[in-house]
Amino acid sequence: MKHLLLLSTLALGPAPDVLAQRFQPADRLRIVTPSDPQVSPDGRSVAVVVSRANVKDDRWEPELVLVDVATGAQRPLTCDRRGVASPRWSPDGERIAFLANAGSEKEAKRQVWVMSMRGGDARRITDVGSGVQQLAWSPDGSQIAFVAADEPEKRPEAEKNNRSFEVDDDDYLTTAAPTPSHLWLVASEGGAARRVTSGPWSLPVAHPPGPVPSPLSWSPDGKTIAITRRESPHEKTPDIAHVALVDVATGTTRRLTTHQVDDGQPVFSPDGTRIAYWHPQAGERSGQNAIWVAPAAGGDGREVTAAIDRNVFRSVWLPDGKSFLTGGHDGTATAYWIQPAEGGPPRRLALGEVEPTWSFWIDASVSKTGAIAFTGSTPSHPRELYYMESAGRSPRALTRFNDAIAAMSLGRSEPISWTFEGMDEDGVVVYPPGFEASRRYPLVVYIHGGPRAASTTAFSPLPQVLAAQGWVVFQPNYRGSDNRGNACARAIVHDSGAGPGRDVMAGLAALQKRGFVDPDRIAVGGWSYGGYMTTWMIGHYPVFKGAVSGAAVNNLVDGYTLADGGLGRRLTWGSPYTGDNMKKYVEQSPITYAARIKAPTLILSDTGDVRVPITQSYQLYHALKDNGVAVKFVAYPVGGHSPDDPVHQVDVDRRYVEWLSQHLR
Repeated sequence: MKHLLLLSTLALGPAPDVLAQRFQPADRLRIVTPSDPQVSPDGRSVAVVVSRANVKDDRWEPELVLVDVATGAQRPLTCDRRGVASPRWSPDGERIAFLANAGSEKEAKRQVWVMSMRGGDARRITDVGSGVQQLAWSPDGSQIAFVAADEPEKRPEAEKNNRSFEVDDDDYLTTAAPTPSHLWLVASEGGAARRVTSGPWSLPVAHPPGPVPSPLSWSPDGKTIAITRRESPHEKTPDIAHVALVDVATGTTRRLTTHQVDDGQPVFSPDGTRIAYWHPQAGERSGQNAIWVAPAAGGDGREVTAAIDRNVFRSVWLPDGKSFLTGGHDGTATAYWIQPAEGGPPRRLALGEVEPTWSFWIDASVSKTGAIAFTGSTPSHPRELYYMESAGRSPRALTRFNDAIAAMSLGRSEPISWTFEGMDEDGVVVYPPGFEASRRYPLVVYIHGGPRAASTTAFSPLPQVLAAQGWVVFQPNYRGSDNRGNACARAIVHDSGAGPGRDVMAGLAALQKRGFVDPDRIAVGGWSYGGYMTTWMIGHYPVFKGAVSGAAVNNLVDGYTLADGGLGRRLTWGSPYTGDNMKKYVEQSPITYAARIKAPTLILSDTGDVRVPITQSYQLYHALKDNGVAVKFVAYPVGGHSPDDPVHQVDVDRRYVEWLSQHLR
């Protein structure tokens, strides 16, 4: 009888009392998230945005917190202020500027606020109808530059109810003609703002996931601001973003480089003689991101991160101006490097098991003393604030927000590697708590999106939720991932699904050789390009007993036509509507193979997703339903590429568990 009870327990998964000690979907609400750390000029304190879940109002509540480097003591700088973001120290460290909503009303826009570190309340110094997108102090601290969108042009009285607009390179959810975003200046003590730039061109506006909008960078003499200039506010138009220098006095702009392919994210060196900026490796359109350094007087300069050969983001100059901090994925970790500005060998920082936060961006700042503040996690501990006195020192945790989560019974993360078709490949395995290699376990293949991203050993909520159910979680990095160099990243350009699919199956085979995977209980899931790969896998490989296809790129023609960045594909494939290009779009769209799918599939998508329109999920739903496949389609009535509110994030995790539990028995 005891033997039968044990078999029953193994088949059904952990008992309820065991699950209570493991990371469950609702535990996501307990995670505290620090972000955008800004180390003070003297290196003695760090201002950081700290966000906690407000379930009642279904939003993340950010507050600005000052953390003392020596003691770790924390002092809240804001309270009950919504929309707090982008803290920035004045050059002398006496004040902090930040963005926050003008009030508690739902439609209140973000404005610039300035707070003295000697005490007193923050003062609002802007009143912009469209809201402020970003800010930057002038070198002498007398002014703050900011970016705001132009107000729509007012129509004559007779036309006031006419809301028609001309469609250009816009996503399918656009409801009004986009207006340009431009540069303004305001005195740091307040007063009337002065427009600096104008015209039909625009500074960029970002729609996550992706890098933040190109930050404003002042020259040390305060006469010039480096920006990214887009020749149109229409977000889908490719190859119109270029580094430009703005004359602060006159508002005139001039291009820095001569590249035809997009470049951006310029940052002045401390002495003002050079500018680091982003441009593809080797200047090739399909290359991974690299950092180039050019003379501030003009010219393309040269790529200086070639020796790193990774998809790197940010260029945060060190005080001496001889090198800068950058970061990206390297194998199954996220790494920081100090890159000499003249090129040559980089130095990878020794971070131990701490993985810096990565979201097409590195979440770090450097003080005038060379101290580095950043956010990061370990495999068994969610994100905290870390500090390094210099690039040569080890990181030290300044906060312990998530100790309670780290104390739970979590799954152990481990890198795995294999060789396939002449390529070194890797991924991450998360084992269920209490894992025993002699047993057989259900397996969930969880595929990352991007595709220029990577699975790493950093703490990740959903894999921990899945592991807590008693399942092994395999997160493969496939060709197209950004953790193995430019050749790997570019290998997907004309091979969107077949090659990556073989990579995933090769990794699965390598894991199965270890003997603990139950071959009859394997499922697959992913979001965005991970959703693409999920639909592709279940349309080509019959081994999966269940699937979760989230915000999946199922139809590349829909992506080209309707999504916010779809037109970029015509630069490599050509338009699907010219010549015989449609053939390639159809052949490499997972929806083409939907009639082959037998795996019960849960489909998840946002109704307001401009990155992957929900139309593609509707197509998959009807294809499966019409072919008699078990399918459920859940839509979230929110904007963005994935739910970013607490309630719906928990719901996504819960539905993963409920659906896969039915099909991994």
